[in-house]
Amino acid sequence: MNIEEKPAFDTPFEWIGGEARVQALVDRFYDLMDLEPGYAELRAVHGSVLDDARQKLFWFLCGWLGGPQYYTDRFGHPRLKARHMPFKVGVVERDQWLACMDQAMTETGVPPALHERLNKSFFQTADWMRNQAEAQKMPNFSGS
Repeated sequence: MNIEEKPAFDTPFEWIGGEARVQALVDRFYDLMDLEPGYAELRAVHGSVLDDARQKLFWFLCGWLGGPQYYTDRFGHPRLKARHMPFKVGVVERDQWLACMDQAMTETGVPPALHERLNKSFFQTADWMRNQAEAQKMPNFSGS
């Protein structure tokens, strides 16, 4: 990385703008999940009330971005995959989560370079967390 490419912040938490900006991102994410029909399968996984999930994502993201370790202080290691095993996480849910977070980052003004980096990291994590075997489509062998 060239010195010109290095962000002026020590952590993504600082780069995003601290707790207030992380809270705004999380709030927009869950608001969109509740409002947008395109996130219906994702919303269905979360049950009727989003307050607990909203709080836990805020705590988690603060620490994951390099800020206060609220989540680990309360619950220990995140163990993301294990904690999400009771919930259906397939390609549809993964893709809706990523689209919803991408929209929330856009709407809350996450800096473009950070937005891009976070999208890549979120994809890797979300894809790793899938716990549903996706149906394999048979190739079309009808070629003559």
